[in-house]
Amino acid sequence: MNRAPWYYDVDALRAQFPALKAGSAHFDGPGGTQIPQPVIDAMAEAMANPVSNRGAHTAGERNAEAIVVQARRALADLLGATPEGIVFGRGATQVTYDISRALSRDWGPGDEVVVTRLDHEANVRPWVQAAERRGATVRWADFDPTTGELTPEHLAAVLSDRTRLVAVTAASNLIGTRPDVAALSRLVHQTDALFYVDAAHYSAHASVDLDAFGADLLSCSCYKFLGPHLGVLAARPELLHDLRPDKLVSATDDVPERFELGILPYEVLAGARATVDFLAGLGPLRDGDRRARLASAFDAVEEHEDALRVRAERGLAELPGVTVYSRAARRTPTLLLGVADHHPRDVHRYLASQGVDVGSGTFYSVEASRRLGLGETGGVRVGLAPYTSEEDIDRLLEGLAAYLSGSR
Repeated sequence: MNRAPWYYDVDALRAQFPALKAGSAHFDGPGGTQIPQPVIDAMAEAMANPVSNRGAHTAGERNAEAIVVQARRALADLLGATPEGIVFGRGATQVTYDISRALSRDWGPGDEVVVTRLDHEANVRPWVQAAERRGATVRWADFDPTTGELTPEHLAAVLSDRTRLVAVTAASNLIGTRPDVAALSRLVHQTDALFYVDAAHYSAHASVDLDAFGADLLSCSCYKFLGPHLGVLAARPELLHDLRPDKLVSATDDVPERFELGILPYEVLAGARATVDFLAGLGPLRDGDRRARLASAFDAVEEHEDALRVRAERGLAELPGVTVYSRAARRTPTLLLGVADHHPRDVHRYLASQGVDVGSGTFYSVEASRRLGLGETGGVRVGLAPYTSEEDIDRLLEGLAAYLSGSR
């Protein structure tokens, strides 16, 4: 078959993921993607070579310093930030909790904080709890449960001249909705509030840009996009300079290091850098800087994933009793399903027995699940990833059809 000079070769891509050899069709990426061999190799290399506290004299010191510097540059390229604004932590939840404590120190009665009912709890509870400690008021931005949309009108309804911070997701971890973050930012910055964006789910499917989002701060987790477990905060460096987090007396006061407690996990940082380089190679652009190659790669990933999402949605529409709650005009390839008269956990278990890995529950998005009328039960979540294939989609649809036919 004659092909264009470049095409998205999912088979070649899948060959680089050792975990896929086990044979499952993975739709569990929103809870953690599989890891490619180059990332595994980078982590092993970091552990096999001398490593010590960062410095410039011994081989171990130099290796540690190089790993940290390279990782900051890589994540800055991925997120459209600067290395001086990249803070590492255990996960997105942890970095959000840490920064919420630092930002809220001068909040008090009369101040307001805005969170949304669409968000993952990691971008809700840290802010709610920080506000409660300081006597500030929490205001909730709603979303439309019929369409899944969070609009500027929803946000405008709860903004005021007393708003200190607005926390919004770039993509829903539950139903995939991608709000117009730039439009929301313009509203927020008509006030004196800071704008915090949770990009953990979004960053697995599309190119992130701190400036284009209009975000003051942004968080994500590398395990969502083919990497190891590492949380990342991207912020405007001048904002970080003004914050005084709790830290050890003898620890550096430099930015961004003043926000990182203890010794960093060097092997994990090496894996994160390798992850960014791996992602940059998924598109047709082979020359140019890494940021440009990443943008090209995510365009290719989006095209691949969207085509598979459409294939899945068409098949799901033919299955009796299946409701798809992911309906926003712009969304990630993440589908939340309800199966009439069946508990999501039972569907999850059956599909797992067939080698089709989905998830069930609210996925730390309990406010969104309640708003959709699904309560604490939630639904079945099907998440696509760069390595998802047409065969995977067919296995999912066949498994659901078999479950519904009673052949389980």
